Amino acid sequence: MRCGPLCQFLWLWPYLSYVEAVPIRKVQDDTKTLIKTIVTRISDISHTAVSSKQRVAGLDFIPGLHPVLSLSRMDQTLAIYQQILTSLHSRNVIQISNDLENLRDLLRLLASSKSCPLPRARGLESFESLGGVLEASLYSTEVVALSRLQAALQDMLGRLDHSPGC
Repeated sequence: MRCGPLCQFLWLWPYLSYVEAVPIRKVQDDTKTLIKTIVTRISDISHTAVSSKQRVAGLDFIPGLHPVLSLSRMDQTLAIYQQILTSLHSRNVIQISNDLENLRDLLRLLASSKSCPLPRARGLESFESLGGVLEASLYSTEVVALSRLQAALQDMLGRLDHSPGC
């Protein structure tokens, strides 16, 4: 007796029926937990806090707070912070940069659950020209970036409760 593709599929059916998708609530809870973890890591570094509204000459490329944060805007903001932190080459921010990548993956999962097209966000296009600023003021850049990132993450945490749009 020959068993074609239909027989093979029927043989696999019991195994496939036990596979469950990750509940979106679990992904949202994991996202919030990771945000809280990153905020705690930033607090543990214990740099002097800088207001997210305060302007620091030469560091205008570091994003501040945005009034409307959609999932795509959150991903774009995190991509920029990740690019900045990676370029600092500081031991303090390596784990935070890795956490940001994981957070972006979770945001993509949330977006896909809402059928949102979330293209891979790019960082700063003109980032190479900022190399001189970064080399001249590594510590200041780190302080400002971490302070603004912490404020942005706390804002994202609040907005995740209200089911942000695409």
